Amino acid sequence: MTGTADLAPPLPAPLHIAGPEGPWEPVTDAVESTGAAVVHTTWGEWLTVTLLDPRLRTLLGHDWPRYRQTRAAVGRLRFAVSRVVMKYAAGAALQVPPDVLDLAYKPGGRPHLRGLGEELELSLAHTDELIVVGVSGTGPIGVDAEPVGRQAPFELLGEYVCTPAEAAALATLPEAERTLRLLQLWTLKEAYTKALGQGMRRRFAAFGFRRDGEGRISLAEESEGARAWAFAAHVVQGRYLVSTAHRPSRGPGDAPSQDDPVFAKAVGMPGSPGRWRSGDR
Repeated sequence: MTGTADLAPPLPAPLHIAGPEGPWEPVTDAVESTGAAVVHTTWGEWLTVTLLDPRLRTLLGHDWPRYRQTRAAVGRLRFAVSRVVMKYAAGAALQVPPDVLDLAYKPGGRPHLRGLGEELELSLAHTDELIVVGVSGTGPIGVDAEPVGRQAPFELLGEYVCTPAEAAALATLPEAERTLRLLQLWTLKEAYTKALGQGMRRRFAAFGFRRDGEGRISLAEESEGARAWAFAAHVVQGRYLVSTAHRPSRGPGDAPSQDDPVFAKAVGMPGSPGRWRSGDR
C-alpha cells in the first residue's frame, strides 16, 4: 500500500481579511508561493464600506440586477459583500484592480472570471456571517464552511455522508467527537466535489477520506490522481470549520478530468441532507 509521504502539501490556514483595505500582500504571496490562497471574513466587517463604495455597481457588474432584485435584506447584503470579496481576492491573486474583473457563473453556479483572469479558479462558501473565498492559479480549488457547533446527527446523516469504513470508524467515537468528525467529512466532501465542478450532483457516500498518523487528510484511494489532491480543515474565528480541496499539479485553466478518482462516482441525487446546507452561492 502506498504511503502518504508523497501527498500534495495542504494549503496554509485561511487568511482573515477584515475589509477592502486588506492587507492583501499575504494573499498575493500565498498565490505566488503555493499557487492558491483561501480568504475568510464576515459580511458585517465589509458591509458599510461596500455599500458606501461609489464603485459598487461596477464591482458587481453582471450581478447588479440580481443584487437589486433580491428581496430579503440580509440575503441582498450578503450577496453583494460575497461578490466584492471574491473580486478583491481575485484581484490580489492576479495583482490587478478588482473592478476590472468580470465575474460569471458556470452551469450549477460555480463562479469564474471571464476574459482577464480566466486562468484563475474560484470557489465560494458562506454560512451565517462567514464568507470564504478560494483562489487558485494552478488547478481546481474548492472551499466549504459550517459553524463548529452545527448539529449533525450521525443517525440521520451518516448513511448519506459516509462510506461504510467511515461510518464504522465514527461509530466508535464519543458523541461530541463523532459530530465534529462528521462535520469535517461533510465539509471536505463538499469542498472536493465543488473543486471537481460536481457540487450540485454529489453522492458523498461513494468516496471516502482517511488520515495518517500525522493527521494529514487524503482520499481513501490508492492512485496517483488521488495523491495529487491536497485537503485541509481549519477552525477560523473560533467558531467556523473551513475545509479546502486543491489540486496543484494541473496547469492554469485546466478543467478537472473525468479520470479523477471520484469524478464519476460523486454524481447522484443530493438526498435529504441538502436541506441542512446553509448555501455556497
